[in-house]
Amino acid sequence: MKHFRRVSACLLAVLLLCSLLPALAAVQGSRTATVLFTHDLHSHFLPQSDRVGGESGGYARLKTALDRERAAHPDALTVDGGDFSIGSLIQTLYTTQGAELRTMGALGYDAATAGNHEFDHKGSGFAAMLNAVAASGDRAPALLMANYRPAADNQDRLDIQRAMATYGVQDYMLLERGGITYGIFGLMGVDSDSCAPSSGFVLGDMAEDARRCVDALKEEGAQFIICLSHAGTNEKKKLSEDEQLAEKVDGIDLIVSGHTHSTLAEPIRVNDTYIVSAGPYCENLGSITFMLDEGGGKKISDYHLTPIDETLPDNREINLLVDQWKRQVGGTYLGRYGLTYDQALTRTDFALSAPDSGVQSGNALGELVADAFLWAVYNLEADAPNINTVAITADGVLRAPLATGEITTSMAFDVLSMGVGNDGTSGFPLVAVYLTGRELKAVAEVDASVTPLMPAAQLYMSGMYYSFNTHRMFFNRVTEALLVEPSLGQDLGGGLWPIEDDRLYRVVTGMYSAQMLGTVESKSFGLLSLEPKMADGTPVTDFEACILRDENGNEIKEWYALAAYLRSFGEDGVPSRYSRPNGDGRKRVSRSWNPIELVKNPNWITLAALLTLAAAVILTAFLLRWLHYARKRRRYGKRRNL
Repeated sequence: MKHFRRVSACLLAVLLLCSLLPALAAVQGSRTATVLFTHDLHSHFLPQSDRVGGESGGYARLKTALDRERAAHPDALTVDGGDFSIGSLIQTLYTTQGAELRTMGALGYDAATAGNHEFDHKGSGFAAMLNAVAASGDRAPALLMANYRPAADNQDRLDIQRAMATYGVQDYMLLERGGITYGIFGLMGVDSDSCAPSSGFVLGDMAEDARRCVDALKEEGAQFIICLSHAGTNEKKKLSEDEQLAEKVDGIDLIVSGHTHSTLAEPIRVNDTYIVSAGPYCENLGSITFMLDEGGGKKISDYHLTPIDETLPDNREINLLVDQWKRQVGGTYLGRYGLTYDQALTRTDFALSAPDSGVQSGNALGELVADAFLWAVYNLEADAPNINTVAITADGVLRAPLATGEITTSMAFDVLSMGVGNDGTSGFPLVAVYLTGRELKAVAEVDASVTPLMPAAQLYMSGMYYSFNTHRMFFNRVTEALLVEPSLGQDLGGGLWPIEDDRLYRVVTGMYSAQMLGTVESKSFGLLSLEPKMADGTPVTDFEACILRDENGNEIKEWYALAAYLRSFGEDGVPSRYSRPNGDGRKRVSRSWNPIELVKNPNWITLAALLTLAAAVILTAFLLRWLHYARKRRRYGKRRNL
């Protein structure tokens, strides 16, 4: 009996084992591929305040999130989709230390691609950064650029090529991890390239170069192909470059999509390609895991974004590294301004939020910045001319909010962190150009009419009051435009003066915004035109000749104008006039459908539209009357024939 029981138990075990064999075979035949990803980090080494009273970002916290993901997925890759630089004071070490790539190496990144902001210091600055990283001997991620090369007429081309070779910049790479051979390549997008006008590089065709990389990687044994793209996605399909890439090129398994600062709660699937984005500024760490079968098929088993916030502890090693970078910034870049990294400039009892993209409205932060530019004219500029001046800033250059509490040097820099001056140091300088009164009114019309097409072009001004109705005819939306007496903080109930069409007015703004003035004609379909001028009325041919300088001949940077203006408030703090999120009323936005408001003070565009509409109504009435008459003739004609 005992023998029978043993035999039965053995047979039962064999049967159970046989029933499990297909499942075991399936598990053995499949593998998992996990990719951790970021993009548009923009030098966010340290946390920043978010809009809801918490904190976001910071590389010491990112390292904690990475370590947790790697504990769960030991064979995970870590990659970045570009624009890892430009966004905090530590970017001032870009050309001399390459702090971004060296820190990414310490974070364990395997590969990255370059974005447009990697060329803010021009191609020569990009080369200097690569040389600095290579000379340090520190670990750094592979840098992949398959469709971006120094232009043949770039005078620094050979130096840039040598630096790229020294660092080891490649089109693509193979990487074996966990029994899977990954093929990875990097691309620059069309819009991204247009945002790097001073790069000195030329853009290759995205689809053509992607196809070349995919074919080469497959031939070399790649089983899973990743594209690190700095092109981006968009709700409008015609503007969604990475979706177009996936449609045109087969064989890409995953696109890590940067540039447009998208945050995708779920991947976009195009054919057999998945597109992912984790959001900008180190707000999230993205993670995607695929199950791969032996036949080359794949299926997502997990996708999630981990918020990098105050709930994550700091990694000590990365904290020490970031502190090292901060000390270097204080001893180099900030020394010339007599400031330190965490120096308190003033305080604010209310938050100043960045503008809501695409929402036409006043904004306290934008108006504070514009006021700071005008303040710099009267308090920092050497030999400022005694002439009516209007200061302007744009939505697109406001990169960070100011949270309630103490405002430090680094926070002021974060708001206006873009660009490089003619002096080769970080930060766009202020420039002054001249516009006629007629053109100054057109600037207000740019804000009113171009912003819906290009949200980053929304403007905030100091020294000028204007109003517009969003429902009026395009390029005739402004209903009033007046100068404000140059006294910051003055109530707009008085001190308003008419703008004379043929008189020259001085306009102060950042270098980037000034250069964009010349593009207004194309952005407005030729209906608006602005020609920046010198004081004598001749056209500006070199904006570097328009840079504002202090008494020592130094460029007045956008960020420093803001920092100095904030410091002028002292212990009293930011004035309450900036406490209204939608601004103090210097820009009034109406959305009224009142017929009188819609058609009063028409320009030729509105008149032409009204005439066209009237002609259409008359023509329609004539056609209806003719059709009615024709029907009557046919009806009575038939009766007579009977």
